[in-house]
Amino acid sequence: MRRYILTGTPGSGKTSILHELKSQGYLVVEEAATDVIALEHRRGNTEPWRLADFIDKITRLQKQRQIEAGMGPDALQVYDRSPICTLALSRYLGYPPSVCLLEEMERIEQENIYERQVFFIEHLGFCQPTEARKITFEESLLFEKIHAEIYTSLGYHLIKVAPEALSGRVYSVMEWIMRLSS
Repeated sequence: MRRYILTGTPGSGKTSILHELKSQGYLVVEEAATDVIALEHRRGNTEPWRLADFIDKITRLQKQRQIEAGMGPDALQVYDRSPICTLALSRYLGYPPSVCLLEEMERIEQENIYERQVFFIEHLGFCQPTEARKITFEESLLFEKIHAEIYTSLGYHLIKVAPEALSGRVYSVMEWIMRLSS
């Protein structure tokens, strides 16, 4: 099974690329943090990233989605973020990695869950705030840097996907996946 990760700064277009890949027939796994934030907002928590178990909720949802996707017949999967991104988020928020996150990091390493080549979607020069994304462009650049540092320190190779039209970015990712999977 080949599991590729799309990562990068918030607002870089990862989800748009993922949706296009899905329309091309790829099995894709959605980002967990956005769904955790949306659920907490519905519960009345306006700043869920301040909750003690925020990182653990994301980690558990990522693990659940990865395991469920692994039960299907698709031998190739594309993920919008990974537990490594959750480690970057934890560092960005100033939290020490939780036991839950550290155990998941150990599991994905031991079981060789994700491909070592990661699609690093570069920023578009701005960051549009959303209900889930409360970050300035300047803050997103720091977040991007933390992601790159953590992935490379863990031995992953970043395949940079430059800012351009969505179709060009999708084509670039698809071309790389074909090369890497052959």
